[in-house]
Amino acid sequence: MKRYGLIGFPLGHSFSGTYFNEKFRREGIHARYDLFELKDIAEFQSLKLIDDLCGLNVTIPYKQQVIPYLDEMDETAAKIGAVNVIKFIRSEGSLVLKGFNSDVIGFSNSIKPFLKQNHKKAFILGTGGASKAMEYALRKMGLEVKLVSRNPTDNQFSYSDINGDVLTEYTVVVNSTPAGMYPHVDECPDIPYDALTSGHLLFDAVYNPPETLFLKKGKEKGAVALSGMEMLTGQAEAAWGIWETP
Repeated sequence: MKRYGLIGFPLGHSFSGTYFNEKFRREGIHARYDLFELKDIAEFQSLKLIDDLCGLNVTIPYKQQVIPYLDEMDETAAKIGAVNVIKFIRSEGSLVLKGFNSDVIGFSNSIKPFLKQNHKKAFILGTGGASKAMEYALRKMGLEVKLVSRNPTDNQFSYSDINGDVLTEYTVVVNSTPAGMYPHVDECPDIPYDALTSGHLLFDAVYNPPETLFLKKGKEKGAVALSGMEMLTGQAEAAWGIWETP
């Protein structure tokens, strides 16, 4: 039996185990998917000793921290600077770990159908691994992108910079932070929601709950609001394609 899994911390919110194990059952695939909750990325080394482990997904907070433990990265993951898929390549007793990024595929496919002519500029809340994939995808689609951070560096917004004038210009708002994720469903990113309009498009990488407070507040102002569930399933299927490609 082949084994796959997810690394991150914490993983109580994760949907991946249920998704993949149900997929394996439904499609008659002789495999299992486990959750590997690592309190420190150094614990990753022990996973290399699992003989039947064929691939891993990577989630918060290790999409960037895992990179030094890899042997190779594909071109897209290297450009993004974040990995959410690891392929275990075994040959004649040797093991090569190669990193990929399927977040960019899941995100692109889920947001692209909703982009309109007025969606020329986007800002992304958060600067972690997911935000890097989203930034890469939006730039590939021709949008101008700014990241928003609690500790901004050059060419980034701080949350205090986000006001009505900025939201008039930036009509795509993407949340890549865990704010609002179960069980903290009463939380949301600190932006002026009253400045949102029907011309805005909101995307939340959080998928549990399906409608976060961030999205609810946007919908109240007429904005188009997209959950992270389609991104999740899209990146999962892309990951499976990576693992299964010889």
